[in-house]
Amino acid sequence: MKIYTKTGDKGQTALIGGRRVSKADARIDAYGTVDELNAWIGLLRDQPINVARKDLLGAIQDRLFTIGAELATDPEKTITPGGSRRSIPVLVPEDVTQLEQAIDEMENLLAPLHAFILPGGHESVSYCHLARTVCRRTERLVTALSQTSPVDEQILQYLNRLSDYLFVLGRLMAQDLNVAEVVWKPRT
Repeated sequence: MKIYTKTGDKGQTALIGGRRVSKADARIDAYGTVDELNAWIGLLRDQPINVARKDLLGAIQDRLFTIGAELATDPEKTITPGGSRRSIPVLVPEDVTQLEQAIDEMENLLAPLHAFILPGGHESVSYCHLARTVCRRTERLVTALSQTSPVDEQILQYLNRLSDYLFVLGRLMAQDLNVAEVVWKPRT
């Protein structure tokens, strides 16, 4: 299989199911941003500080591929011509629960947060905050898509919880790296 097909040279691409749409379509923007988020999670997984979290971060990448496959599927073609549901992976409630449990475990190791913190302090922590902001953007794009086209509610819930996970992970990474969190002090 060649990596280039030339079928997208005029700004169109195919959804799973065959329908061609503009590469500027909201569905393409949404799953393209899921792909971007997945790349950031890969960078986080590769940080030496995250060796103990490598498996969970890999599982998150797998779930993001699941989300991408769901979003890349033409909602009008989820049923095959034979009448069965197209075989694509789906999220399950336990995927969200897994993130919630990880958040709870990390929060038990952290001091309570009483103020906004500024991203940064260490390169690895900054990568985590970048992943978090891309996750929030992904959530906004998928929410916008859901207003015009069917989107599994589990996807929105997972992305929301994932951004929370990434925020808490950034805090824990800062603690593990012995980096002080910088509290935002607004000018008065």
